[in-house]
Amino acid sequence: MNKMIFEFIEAHKLEMLNEWIKTTKDENDDRVVRVVSDQVFNSTSREFVDLIIANIKGTKDDYHSRLKEFAERVVRLGWPLTFVSKGLHTFGVIVFERMEEAGAITIENQRKIFREFDEWLTRTNIEIIGIYAATWEKTVSLQKIALQELSAPLIPVFDRITVMPLVGTIDTERAKQIMENLLKGAVKHRSEVVLIDITGVPVVDTMVAHHIIQAAEAVRLVGAKCMLCGIRPEIAQTIVSLGIDLTQFTTKNTLQKGIETALELTNRKIVNVEGQN
Repeated sequence: MNKMIFEFIEAHKLEMLNEWIKTTKDENDDRVVRVVSDQVFNSTSREFVDLIIANIKGTKDDYHSRLKEFAERVVRLGWPLTFVSKGLHTFGVIVFERMEEAGAITIENQRKIFREFDEWLTRTNIEIIGIYAATWEKTVSLQKIALQELSAPLIPVFDRITVMPLVGTIDTERAKQIMENLLKGAVKHRSEVVLIDITGVPVVDTMVAHHIIQAAEAVRLVGAKCMLCGIRPEIAQTIVSLGIDLTQFTTKNTLQKGIETALELTNRKIVNVEGQN
């Protein structure tokens, strides 16, 4: 980096930061700015400009460490990559305009300064895009794992009785997750009865029914009985019209009735005790 550019940025850092914040707010989508308070936006913007300057004067290890932390922060804030990349471009424009106004850039040195500064901006932009993309991919991957874990939970409700409540659409990938969780959970909890509650499943078509039947058969093979709960009238009508055979395992219209039946299958029942406070 040209020494004159570095010294100019250091000397006019505060005023260029304020101009950068104002320009960024004016030029970007309100949705990007409104997701955080002015205090958070200003502090994050200050950190971004400090990061740019750190790339000029700091060590590479320190810069990459700070860049990674910054990328993780802006990803959590929900700022898109275009916002960050455009911000770097805006900073470069501000620096050049201020240097021209101050007479630091002349006809004689303009070409050299522009070439050096453009090369630095390009390298910095590539580094920021790379770190941001890697951070975003890591975040999405962690979220996907978390959603997979939540998409097919197996919950022990009584000794030897477990429930898997399903909500939302069941596709092939999720069906695989349901199968894995059912088998692992049934063995782990030593389940004798496993209830699959489809109250929250909006549509049961041939494919969904096929996946449920496969899961029930797999559970039976590990020594547990599978029961399907949450059969609403419209779901029952769909199952009949599609000719889907669910006779190989017990079905109940509510989870409550399913648990009552599961207790009976394990030689237990719920009774009302009179005279108890």
